[in-house]
Amino acid sequence: SDHMENIYGYLMKYTNLVTGWQYRFFVLNNDAGLLEYFVNEQSRHLKPRGTLQLAGAVISPSDEDSHTFTVNAASGEQYKLRATDAKERQHWVSRLQICTQHHTEAIGKNNPPLKSRSFSLASQGSANSPGVQRRPSQNAVSFFNVGHHRLPTGKRVPIMQPDHLVDVREMMSQAEGQQRDLIRSIECLPVSGHLTSLDQDLLMLKATSMATMNCLNDCFHILQLQHASQQKGSLPAGTTINWLEPKISLANHFKNGAAQNFPAEINKPASVREEQSVAEPCQLTREPEEINPDEELEDICDDKEDDLGAVEEQRSVILHLLSQLKLGMDLTRVVLPTFILEKRSLLEMYADFMSHPDLFIAITNGTTPEERMIRFVEYYLTSFHEGRKGAIAKKPYNPIIGETFHCSWRMPKSDVATDAGSNFSAHSASEQVTLSKDLEGQTELDYYTVKFVAEQVSHHPPVSGFYAECAERKMCVNAHVWTKSKFLGMSIGVTMVGEGLLSLLEHGEEYTFSLPCAYARSILTVPWVELGGKVNINCAKTGYSASINFHTKPFYGGKLHRVTGEVKQNMTNTVVCRVQGEWNNVLEFTYSNGETKYVDLTKLSVTRKRVRPLEKQGPFESRRLWQHVTESLRDGDIDKATEHKRALEERQRNEERLRAETETPWCTKYFLKEGDGWVYHKPLWKTVSAVQTQQMDTN
Repeated sequence: SDHMENIYGYLMKYTNLVTGWQYRFFVLNNDAGLLEYFVNEQSRHLKPRGTLQLAGAVISPSDEDSHTFTVNAASGEQYKLRATDAKERQHWVSRLQICTQHHTEAIGKNNPPLKSRSFSLASQGSANSPGVQRRPSQNAVSFFNVGHHRLPTGKRVPIMQPDHLVDVREMMSQAEGQQRDLIRSIECLPVSGHLTSLDQDLLMLKATSMATMNCLNDCFHILQLQHASQQKGSLPAGTTINWLEPKISLANHFKNGAAQNFPAEINKPASVREEQSVAEPCQLTREPEEINPDEELEDICDDKEDDLGAVEEQRSVILHLLSQLKLGMDLTRVVLPTFILEKRSLLEMYADFMSHPDLFIAITNGTTPEERMIRFVEYYLTSFHEGRKGAIAKKPYNPIIGETFHCSWRMPKSDVATDAGSNFSAHSASEQVTLSKDLEGQTELDYYTVKFVAEQVSHHPPVSGFYAECAERKMCVNAHVWTKSKFLGMSIGVTMVGEGLLSLLEHGEEYTFSLPCAYARSILTVPWVELGGKVNINCAKTGYSASINFHTKPFYGGKLHRVTGEVKQNMTNTVVCRVQGEWNNVLEFTYSNGETKYVDLTKLSVTRKRVRPLEKQGPFESRRLWQHVTESLRDGDIDKATEHKRALEERQRNEERLRAETETPWCTKYFLKEGDGWVYHKPLWKTVSAVQTQQMDTN
C-alpha cells in the first residue's frame, strides 16, 4: 500500500501518423484505478482529455527503446507513451502495474461467479431440413448452444488442495473437448449457402473460444506454481511467473474439419524430441569458426515457391488468423501457419541478394567516384529480383537466436567488368596472402571468392547481421536489419530497420545504404510481393549520393514494381544518372553523356552460391537447423513441418526463459554490438589496417 500513492507528470503520447508524439500531463488515480491525461498541468482541474480503466489492463515496456511503454486496457483501448529516460519509464510502469493488480484483484473478490445459464437461439426448423433459413436477426453464434457453468461451490479453504487442482484440470479437459466439438461443428458446415464455415461471426467465435482456452491454461499454470510455492513456503529467488505461449496452434487445430490428434511424447519422431531438448546457455561453443570455402559445394537446391495448393486448401486458417488481428498490429510475436513458409531461413534470403557477385566486384573497378557510385546503384537494384523465390509471396523462417548461415561464390575473373584504370593489380602478392589465410595461392587462380556470413544476433527485437567480403579486391559490406512486420488489412507490411555499409578499401570510400519496405499483398487470394519506400545511398568522402524510390501500385492504374532514382554530385547538385523501370523486370539507366543502358533482370545470369554439405554444418547453421521443417514442406506434410517448427520455437523459448532466470546474457558468435548497430568481428577494414601497420613497421 506504500506504493499506491497518486503520481503525475508529463509523458509523450503517440496520437497518430499525422500528429505523432505530443506532450500530455498524466495523472494516476490509484483510488479510482484510472489513468487520466490532460493537455497540460494548468488544465488539470478541467475534464480529462482521456481516461483508461486500469482493472484488467496490461502494462508493457516496449522493445523499441528504453523510454517507451504501452497501457492496454481491457476495453481494447491503448495508450502508447514515452518517458524522458529509462528510470522514469520504470517508475511509471511499476506504479501502473501495482495499481492494475490491486484493482483487478478487487474486481475478482467483489464479483461472485456467474449463475449457471445456457441459451439456444437456433432456428426451430428441423435439423434434417434440406435448407435451414437464417433469419436476419439471427446471429451465427446462435446456431450453437453456448453454456456457462459455475464450478461446484464448497467450503473455502485458505490453500488450494491438490485434489482441487485435479478437479480443475478435469473440468478444463472437458471444456477443451467441448471447444474442439464446437470447432468441428463449425468446420463441418458447407462452404456455400446461407450459413457457411467461412461466416465472419463463426470465425470470430472460433478465435474467441481458442483464446479463452489458452487464457484458462495460463491461469491454471499460475495456480500450479502458486500451489508449489505454498508447499515449499516461498518461491526461490529469481523465479518468475510468466504467461505461456498459446497451447493450441493454428495449423494443428484447424485442418478443414479433420479431427486432430495430439500424440504423446513417445510417439513423436526422434528428430522432434531432439529439437525439444533444452540446451544450456552457451552450451555450444560461441567462438567464431573460420569456414574454408574449399569445403563448400555448388548449391543444387532449387525450391521455387509457386505452389498455390496449400494456400487454397488452408484458406479457412488464413481467415481465422485475420479475425484475430487488428490494423497496425505488430506481427513479430504472432505465430503464423506453417504452410505459408518458404523453404529457407531469412538469413539465407539475405545471402540470395548477393546472387550477382560479378556486379558486386565490378563496383571497385570504376575509375572515378562517379562511376563507382553508379555501379553500386546498378548492383543494388539488380539484387532484389533473385531474393524472391517465385511469384507467390511466402515468408522465410524466422531465424532462431544464434542461428548462422555461411556460403560463398566463385566468380571467374574474366566475367567481371574491369577498366584500364583499375589499380588492383598493383598490390603485392604477399599483401594479398596476408589479407586472408583462405586465399593462399589465390593469385594463381582465375576466379574471385566472395564469402558471406549471417547471424541472428537478437530475438526481441528480431535483428539479423550479415557480412560479405572479397578479400582480393579489398571490398566488404556489413549490415544489420531489424524486421518489423505489421498487419495492414488485406496485406502485411515489413519495415527493414537498419543500415548497411559498403567499404571499398582500395579507394578509401564508404557507402551507407538502407533497404526498402516489403509488402505481401492480396493475402486472401494469390499473395504477391511489392517493394515500397525511399532509399538513400551516400558516400561522404566523394560527395556522391543516390535517391531511389520503390513505388507501390496506386489503387487505380499504374504499373507494378516500378522504381525510379537518380545519382547526383551533392557539391554541384548535378544529376549524373537517372534510372527507371521495374525492379524485377527491365531497368533503364540514362547517363549524363546521353547514353542509355537497359538491364533485363529476367535474363541476367545468376551465380549459384556454394554451401557446405549438411553433415559438415554446425547444429545452429540454418539448413541443418531447419532441415526437418524443409524436408516436410517438400513432401507436402504440413502437420509434420508444423511439429518440427514448434519444437524449435519451444526450445528457443525455454532457453530464453532460462537465461532470464539465471540473468545470463546471450553471447553472439560473429557480430559485436557497436552503438545502435552490429559489426562483424573481423571486418576486412581491420585486417587491411593491420597489414598496412605491419608493413610500415617492417619498412
